[in-house]
Amino acid sequence: MSENLKEARILIVEDEAQINRLIELVLISGGYCKIQKAFDGLQALEIIKKDKPDLILLDVMLPGLDGFSLCKMIKSNSALKSIQVIMLTARKMEEDVLKGFENGAIDYISKPFNNNIMLARIKAHLKNSSNAAEIKTYKDIVLDNIKKTVKINNNKIDLTNSEFKLLDTFMSNIGIVFSRSRLLQYLRGDEGFEISERAIDVQNVNLRRKLGDFGNNIETVRGVGYKLREKTNEKEG
Repeated sequence: MSENLKEARILIVEDEAQINRLIELVLISGGYCKIQKAFDGLQALEIIKKDKPDLILLDVMLPGLDGFSLCKMIKSNSALKSIQVIMLTARKMEEDVLKGFENGAIDYISKPFNNNIMLARIKAHLKNSSNAAEIKTYKDIVLDNIKKTVKINNNKIDLTNSEFKLLDTFMSNIGIVFSRSRLLQYLRGDEGFEISERAIDVQNVNLRRKLGDFGNNIETVRGVGYKLREKTNEKEG
């Protein structure tokens, strides 16, 4: 993706023509210019395979291939899984939200949506995905992907490979909630290692402990999973 976020390729997948057009207009008003549209899941899949957009705004209820199934197909494909997927749904049932996260969605937006909130979320996710820096910082934590080291106030913290991957995931997606099943995908990678969802809880407990006071910034989102608390102006650990 170009360093200019407004050059990001965004695909709108929504079967209702008026809503599809409304989302397009919102994106245009936000300065985005590389927009494609699809009106069913199968049409969207063809576009995704051909053009590999940076981000997809994906409706849950679609003819032919529903949004959950399409999202799962994207995230199961090693060539496509880096695509950011935001689910669009008129339903606010917790089960639907959880299902979206479990299938690999990075976020969800309920319809009717607020235009400014939609643009803010899109910008945040594009910024996170375009952050290709090998060195990431969060408060006084510095993670170096080249040396595979983590330091707090210049003091090295010894982490296992799994703990390092978890922290890297959180620091690359500050404020984003990850379900246990999605974190499993990151830990397994393409190797398919057998890791249980319960192990995610254990890894997070150990990671928090090793980070000391900074471990409190990894928050448990009840019924969903975990996230790294968004930065504030406070001097907290």
